[in-house]
Amino acid sequence: MVVKRGETPGDKALLQDRRVLIVEDQYLIADEMRRAVSALGGTVVGPCATLQDALNTVEYSTPDLAILDINLRGEEVFELAEELSRREIPFIFATGYEGWSIPERFRDRPRLEKPVRPSALKEAVERLCGERSNGHPQVGDG
Repeated sequence: MVVKRGETPGDKALLQDRRVLIVEDQYLIADEMRRAVSALGGTVVGPCATLQDALNTVEYSTPDLAILDINLRGEEVFELAEELSRREIPFIFATGYEGWSIPERFRDRPRLEKPVRPSALKEAVERLCGERSNGHPQVGDG
């Protein structure tokens, strides 16, 4: 296995055999997230640029984890967050929005500031993998 600078051998195993839904309407940011998820061994679902596309994707293909931009071309993603919560699929918000702008029921979810650094994404995924004791599903349990 080739390990890139800044990666550890275990990085690729973090999301191995896991499908990660990326919901982001800006192509370059979605592509950066896609590369970061792939570097962690995950299989990317999407990216989805609209709320309806993301909802359709979740209906027909169950991801293990999702990364959600809050504002998709003027539409907020909270309906999708509700659906993911209902299905017990863990998710991370990736946004430029402040924490106070997120509805109270989702404020305990991880929030990464855009542009998302791969190291920050890795840390958030590691936290999600260990949140079984906090009442949220482990990555891959959804």
